Amino acid sequence: MSKKDNAEEIITSYKKRQQWGPFLVGALAVLLVVVGIFVVVFWLTGDTSKPLLPFLASKTPTPTNTATSTPVTPTLTFTNTPTETMTPTITMTSTASGPFEYVVQENDNCYDLAIKYNTSLAVLIKLNEAKYGTNCIISPGAKIIIPPPGAALPTSTPVDLTKLSRGFVLKGYEIQQGESLGVIAEKFLSTVDAIVKLNKLTDVNAIFMGQVIDIPVNLITPVPTARPTVTQTLGPTIAFTTLTPTP
Repeated sequence: MSKKDNAEEIITSYKKRQQWGPFLVGALAVLLVVVGIFVVVFWLTGDTSKPLLPFLASKTPTPTNTATSTPVTPTLTFTNTPTETMTPTITMTSTASGPFEYVVQENDNCYDLAIKYNTSLAVLIKLNEAKYGTNCIISPGAKIIIPPPGAALPTSTPVDLTKLSRGFVLKGYEIQQGESLGVIAEKFLSTVDAIVKLNKLTDVNAIFMGQVIDIPVNLITPVPTARPTVTQTLGPTIAFTTLTPTP
């Protein structure tokens, strides 16, 4: 093929493109107008959430719920706090509720200790009789038992003197509070001299409550107590005179 034929084909092809060019531009313009009208109508009447051209739409990422910690602001709550009321402290004085051990101090004696601890001297002597005797002779540093307040010795059983012979010796009598040898002698129909002699006492008044002695009974005959004679004195006699009116 000659160079002349090739040039003619190129010129012919160019002319054809020049002829079809306006038609292609016009068709493209019409297509754009139609698409524009379609877009406007769809925007005015359609669902804008959906893509106009599905094939041109890109993938929309699906949102994922992510837990986000929200700080909680603490709320101040006011609580009524009761005011503490101070209660006065009561100091209790300890009182011995039972026998307790006591260490004897200088110048202590059983009589003073019985008064100090408000207890019975007779009971105190009885509790400590095995160690310190019936006279309760104690010295500093010794340990004695102090009975509680209100302690008392068992009540002695009354002695029926009518069943005892003259001179019978009653063993182990404990002198009670307020008793003297005279009271004891009268109680057992004895004499003070006989009691002093039997117990080898050196002083009639040197006895104490709780002391144990022996008593000879029925040495004297009881004397009946004379009843006082009551003399009734009559008051003066008053004479009444009856007056009769004269008619």
